[in-house]
Amino acid sequence: MKKILFKGSATAMVTPFDENNKINFNIFEKLIDFQINNGTQALVILGTTGESPTVTYEERTEIISKIVKKVDKRVPVIIGTGANSTKTAVKLSKEAQELGADAVLIVTPFYNKTSQTGIIKHYNHIADKIYLPMIVYNVPTRTGLNILPETYKELSKIDNIVAIKEANGNISSIIETKFLCGDDLNIYSGNDDQTIAINSVGGIGVISVLSNILPYETQQIALGNRKILFKYYDLIKNLFCDVNPIPVKYALNYLGINCGECRLPLCELSDNLKKQISDLINKYKIKLSI
Repeated sequence: MKKILFKGSATAMVTPFDENNKINFNIFEKLIDFQINNGTQALVILGTTGESPTVTYEERTEIISKIVKKVDKRVPVIIGTGANSTKTAVKLSKEAQELGADAVLIVTPFYNKTSQTGIIKHYNHIADKIYLPMIVYNVPTRTGLNILPETYKELSKIDNIVAIKEANGNISSIIETKFLCGDDLNIYSGNDDQTIAINSVGGIGVISVLSNILPYETQQIALGNRKILFKYYDLIKNLFCDVNPIPVKYALNYLGINCGECRLPLCELSDNLKKQISDLINKYKIKLSI
């Protein structure tokens, strides 16, 4: 049986910026406490929601160092270290390991992509260079590459590949993956709306965008509370009305948490989409105090 990093909900954290588009560590650290105090079971830093493609190497080092120190082992800190160069992914993963991360989240190679054999070789090579637990991240809508259940079976044989974040949207594929891998690979939902469905066929939690603003409620959804899922379903959908993390960052800003604008090429929401999200926040009377 593979190591379980967490059960329930982990938050795919936004990276807050100030008015000069620099990292806002004051807000970042307050958000960390807010998450932990409201039931989040792990924190994913520098993933897609954290705008990792536009964070510099020097900024990465500072973010990881400060957040690991701030969290102080209260929950696992999982660092996104994926790249479409295997060599770069190794470098980023080694750095996360040296700076005290508890695990790494590694997305499949994007743009150049690879074959299913290449996927196995890519992750095998990274796993051979680090000892941290690894979560494989499959998100075909962003990468143009999908991991097949048979490929997961091969990856599950690698000792420190302990889990997957699955965002391919295909429940049948997830069932087959669980059938082939059993307890040799833990499954986390990569889509908030599919958390309960995936957990019902063997998943153990979610890496969530929604939990940036509703951490307690997301944890309850991850524990199987359908009423909360359906209560907030329209908000979950609207947090993906534009490219993530544009909508969730707008939601945080609207709630009075100064997370700044996304870095280009991500840009501001249109006025009608802003209204959709703000109307839902008002409808549910969501308040956020950090």
